[in-house]
Amino acid sequence: MKYQITAEQKQEIERARKNNKNKQTENRLKVLYLRAEGASYKEIIKATGYSKANIAKIIKLYFEKGLEDITSNKYGGNHRNLNYEEEEKLLQYFVKKAEQGQIVETKEIKERYEQTIGHTIGRGQIYYVLKRHGWRKIMPRSKHPKKADEEAIEASKKLSKS
Repeated sequence: MKYQITAEQKQEIERARKNNKNKQTENRLKVLYLRAEGASYKEIIKATGYSKANIAKIIKLYFEKGLEDITSNKYGGNHRNLNYEEEEKLLQYFVKKAEQGQIVETKEIKERYEQTIGHTIGRGQIYYVLKRHGWRKIMPRSKHPKKADEEAIEASKKLSKS
């Protein structure tokens, strides 16, 4: 074994396990605890479900960067560029524009959003922003759905002239 966990380190790991509430972090701490107990790779694999390579990586990470790196949750969600209030503030301009009867296109919103955050984004992200704020696609229809065809209109004109 290249890395040996001391008694003080083992106590530190036990304290971290008691204070921990995250399942993924618990599994990583369990790897370290079992290693401190002298468990083999096979026993650790059976207990945690991690591969041998992953176990070795966790142990190496602990010795290189410490317990803080093992217990930190690096995999959070919500990777938005702006929070809800900032998005709402950005969309206010377009709300006013729409209320005046002007057409608002997602292309314009995307350009303004990119200017605000300082980098480009995918087209789909704007649709997520709009959905989050309750916007929906409303388009003026090109023709009335019950509009008669041109022949019927012409025939009607001829009848009404007489």
